[in-house]
Amino acid sequence: MTEIIATVSNKYQITLPADVRRRLGVGAADKIAFVLDEEGVRIEPVKLTLSDLYGSVPALPGETADLEKEIDEAMTAAADCIVGRH
Repeated sequence: MTEIIATVSNKYQITLPADVRRRLGVGAADKIAFVLDEEGVRIEPVKLTLSDLYGSVPALPGETADLEKEIDEAMTAAADCIVGRH
């Protein structure tokens, strides 16, 4: 077991030591979770899911996508290429 010590600042912040960041696989702007259980406290990286990202990128102004239409067009174009019509 390795012990790494960090200092709590007067704003109650710590800097994650490089070895800890590497072990967790986190970088700037990543999130970490402090998990409290009967054993104590663990630090774990927060894994984002697609639903976590929903709405994080705004739609282009004045444009809406019809995904079903775009999928149909792409499949038709791919089929046309396969049978040599394109």
